[in-house]
Amino acid sequence: MTKNNFVSVASFIFLVVGVLHVLRLLNGWEVQIGGFVPPMWASWVALILAAYLALQGFRLARKP
Repeated sequence: MTKNNFVSVASFIFLVVGVLHVLRLLNGWEVQIGGFVPPMWASWVALILAAYLALQGFRLARKP
């Protein structure tokens, strides 16, 4: 697997994670992780982080 392929796949995964956080925020879905229910504001933080990582990854993958 080349560097560009790896970065593209990782960026796509971050994009999917970001979309899932948007869906959680819009639909009010609750998530339970081992008995812990993270607050909704945590999805805002995760959304910003995932979107940033996806954007930077796709930018990096476009470089020659």
